[in-house]
Amino acid sequence: MDAMDTTFTFAYVVFAICVLFTPNEFRSAGLTVQNIFSEWLGSEDIGFIQYHIKRTTLTFLIHCSLPFGYYIGMCFAEPEKNLMFIHLASQGWQIYFGLTVAFQLWSAALAFYWSRHGWANHPISKRLEMFALPQSSWRAVASSINTEFRRIDKFATGPPDARVIVTDTWVMKVTAYRLHIAQQQDTHLTVIDSRQHDLTPDSNTPVQILTITVASINPSIKSFDIRLNSTEYGELREKLHAPIRNAANVVVHLTLSELFLETFKSHVEMNQVYTHRSGQELEPCIGCMQVTANIKLMRLCQDDSECQECYCRPMWCIVCMGKWFASRQDQTRPETWLSSTVPCPTCRAKFCILDVCLVDP
Repeated sequence: MDAMDTTFTFAYVVFAICVLFTPNEFRSAGLTVQNIFSEWLGSEDIGFIQYHIKRTTLTFLIHCSLPFGYYIGMCFAEPEKNLMFIHLASQGWQIYFGLTVAFQLWSAALAFYWSRHGWANHPISKRLEMFALPQSSWRAVASSINTEFRRIDKFATGPPDARVIVTDTWVMKVTAYRLHIAQQQDTHLTVIDSRQHDLTPDSNTPVQILTITVASINPSIKSFDIRLNSTEYGELREKLHAPIRNAANVVVHLTLSELFLETFKSHVEMNQVYTHRSGQELEPCIGCMQVTANIKLMRLCQDDSECQECYCRPMWCIVCMGKWFASRQDQTRPETWLSSTVPCPTCRAKFCILDVCLVDP
């Protein structure tokens, strides 16, 4: 192999690796299957399942064409080898050409088979059929998933080649060639591993990556693993209908805000309890509208403090009040949070953590 062969081969191997494992630089430049073929793929938000059926098929075809692309490139990189004329090429190149053409034809035939009958033969469609009700089809399941994906309250995280999506009914993992799907009501999630990374591209602080197995009670549905940052673990639990088991006894590191919220709750529970007037009905928290308001601000700290009297009725729950308290702090000085004062989210009267009282139920 001469210098030209070596140079082209090395360059093509680097190119192939970038195609197979798309780096962030390629994504930033828009050199991805999703961006280049966006018109044919359509919108993920409108047709999530149809989009990924086309995307996985196109990705499969492009990756399978890489060996044949190397031969085409060598035709121009080394014209003296006569690779454009197969009968004049060496026996080794003739064998390579035959194998790559056969591989290319096989992948094209498989993609054509998948597309038959409105993509009913695609692996994703076959997997959806396992969730279809009697007298129904995979398209009904796809329509349900498409509808839930369009909702803004879904949980989504991870890089494009290992994205995790959780909706009200489904747990899904998107990869280059596959779409793993499990139904929440038939699924058990288990933390099986935890890894600590001191440096990451997006943060200068250590991060904890959790590995969670998604296993269905349906034996025909294969289990799969999802990976996510421990800071997203709480949001994932809120979206799931069942608790996540911790088989490996992993200590999940909370975010700074979550740690403060736990501390905030413990301090408030030690404060004086506010007894509301009989007949006074407590309204839902205006922050989350999910639970009944259970916090009243009363000036209980020392007279020389800057705290002020708050005359608002109970309007907030302890979680929303804790989040409000944390959001008004200097994020670079967490050691000062507990001793700080913040304005009431309703009337702007200043208060400290000693003034936050639970409402007597």
